[in-house]
Amino acid sequence: MVRAARPADVEAILGLIRELAQYERLEHQMHASAADLHAHLFGTPPACEALVAEAAGRVVGYAVFLGAYSTFLTRPTLYLEDLYVTPQMRGTGLGKALLAQVAAVAVQRRCPRLDWTVLEWNRPAIDFYRRLGAELADPWRLCRLDGDALARLAAGAGTI
Repeated sequence: MVRAARPADVEAILGLIRELAQYERLEHQMHASAADLHAHLFGTPPACEALVAEAAGRVVGYAVFLGAYSTFLTRPTLYLEDLYVTPQMRGTGLGKALLAQVAAVAVQRRCPRLDWTVLEWNRPAIDFYRRLGAELADPWRLCRLDGDALARLAAGAGTI
């Protein structure tokens, strides 16, 4: 079963985020806290939204998404930050159900597209997404500024 996340789900979602970080070999980049996740999911306004997948009364998967914007289309879009299902529940249809529900949100909000990224080595995920009709947006690459590089660039900005 897929449903909207509730405040009581924050700890379970955070545990799954830790699992995802381990799977993606990015534990060293994880600095998430339950308090921050709660504030960002359920604050006013929320920074993002989450769906959870349950099996036997336990949260076994999640999707976190947020609004984005396409200047080329001059339309709001959705961006899927995370989609994760525990290894023992993969192949049960829960991943597809989560992604289908995010797609339904996009359609309901009249978003012309849903975007996300996938690690180039994650062949099972790439194959899964392609089976659902997703295209890899080559030659686009994700760019990121964080930490000291972000602070250095921001320090050079004037006031608006």
